[in-house]
Amino acid sequence: MLKSAVASFALALTVASAVQAGDAAVGATEFKKCKACHSIIAADGTEIVKGGKTGPNLYGVIGRKVGSADFKGYGPAITAIGAKGTQWDEASLAAYVADPTAWVQAASGDAGARSKMTFKLAKGGADVAAYLASVK
Repeated sequence: MLKSAVASFALALTVASAVQAGDAAVGATEFKKCKACHSIIAADGTEIVKGGKTGPNLYGVIGRKVGSADFKGYGPAITAIGAKGTQWDEASLAAYVADPTAWVQAASGDAGARSKMTFKLAKGGADVAAYLASVK
């Protein structure tokens, strides 16, 4: 219970700092760190950012239900969060990229939950989220 409360508090702090408006232009540059695993490919097949296939396509991620992209590599915790109807917004995505496992634990209420994304974007998460919100 205490771990869950601590994780929720940490998530709240991260979200509060992430709510600060991100800069999409800065986020476009920061996204270079993400493209080793993620691409951005529009629904019509237009490749906006060529990237890896280890992670899901991030086109249209803002507003999308968590864990719902056409991607077979999601872990059980992230799909369970999505099954509750949780959708990505800029604040939640910024918090997730800062510490994926902490976000998954707080969002799921399970202190033992883990994210399959091990990379942490310590700075610039709000900028990346703003960039992804602008790619529609």
